[in-house]
Amino acid sequence: MTRFIKQKIDDTPIADNVFAVVSLAKKAKAELGNDKVIDATIGALYDEEGELVAFQSVYQPYNRIKNNEKATYAQSFSGNADYRKQVYNWIKQDINLDLCHSVIATPGGSGAVSTTMSDILDEGQSVVLPEIAWGSYKLMATMNNLKAKTYSLFKDGRFHIESFREVCLSVMEEQGKLLVVVNDPCHNPTGYSLSKSEWEAVIEILNTCGEQGPVILLNDIAYIDFSYDFKQSRAYLETFNQISDNVMIVVAFSSSKTLTAYGLRCGAAVILAKSAANVRQVEIVMEKSARAIWSNIPNAAMENFVYVTSEGLEPYMGEKDYFVSLLEQRSKIFTEEAAIVGLKHYPYKEGFFVTLEVCDANFKDKFHKACMEEQIYTVQVNKGIRVALCSLNIEKTRGLAKKMKIIMDRIS
Repeated sequence: MTRFIKQKIDDTPIADNVFAVVSLAKKAKAELGNDKVIDATIGALYDEEGELVAFQSVYQPYNRIKNNEKATYAQSFSGNADYRKQVYNWIKQDINLDLCHSVIATPGGSGAVSTTMSDILDEGQSVVLPEIAWGSYKLMATMNNLKAKTYSLFKDGRFHIESFREVCLSVMEEQGKLLVVVNDPCHNPTGYSLSKSEWEAVIEILNTCGEQGPVILLNDIAYIDFSYDFKQSRAYLETFNQISDNVMIVVAFSSSKTLTAYGLRCGAAVILAKSAANVRQVEIVMEKSARAIWSNIPNAAMENFVYVTSEGLEPYMGEKDYFVSLLEQRSKIFTEEAAIVGLKHYPYKEGFFVTLEVCDANFKDKFHKACMEEQIYTVQVNKGIRVALCSLNIEKTRGLAKKMKIIMDRIS
């Protein structure tokens, strides 16, 4: 067969198990009724009535933006100047970051992650990923002809710092350069958040690796604004001030998730380093990637983010805090009931998801199918079953852990 695509690319058809299960759940709800189905699949926030949350404090000002402002191009392919400034200020809040920086607007947090991988590493090199992670990390790596090396995420209920160290040092030894992804806080899919002391250990390891060559930490903070303690959610950023000259940090931010605007793709890559020259070097390449791949980010999305997080901050924070509290209630119910019935899950602190610990792949598949037969829809991830508490109301959350434990025991 004639090959019309480039030689070095994976042309295996994409199999997105998230959206496949989402479709099955939708079909079940259409046939049986919403009340008969527990749909804990997609990673978006739903209210107690089962409707997708779209903050009024976000969409009321968005709808007031004039049509010609919505239609116009952004000021630059690197993003509007006020948006770039506001993203940086929003992320750091009152944390003092003694680092040079730049911000590139991207199509969601995904754009920031993807462009970092493609612009930082050469084909054939390895990116270091968490063993349990958002599946698109590996897809992005594959599409850029990169390899993926993974570190174990947990040991004794804490971040597995020894595995992190071992894998980072191994990859640095092998290729003389390191790009490592840490999805924190509110890790997708486990809901873990590193402590400040764990972050200090991470930075120490990166500085050690930096003695051999350039090190880039890609900190994916997609869910940071759904942390249960907004003020403390940024405290770990202070550890970034301890990076060495050979370490750079790219923070992947999703204003789409922050504003419950999942389909209105808007985010940013925030570049941080000791040297302005090093920041500018990466900024230039990311600017060119932006121009070459997506051209520019929706003007109205950027303008609205600036408004909501400044003049419109009070109503936004009030609305967001209500739903964060609701999410916290759901997670407390599930984790407490899971502890009572002995349903094992990975360490959870905050965020959209809890992931059941199921390491055997064959049993995981069997358990997943058995749950769907009982109209419980979840998502399989590496070494686990992801339960999207963000999409369940309190009524459906209550008793879910017990139902899943009964199914698990039955098929064991």
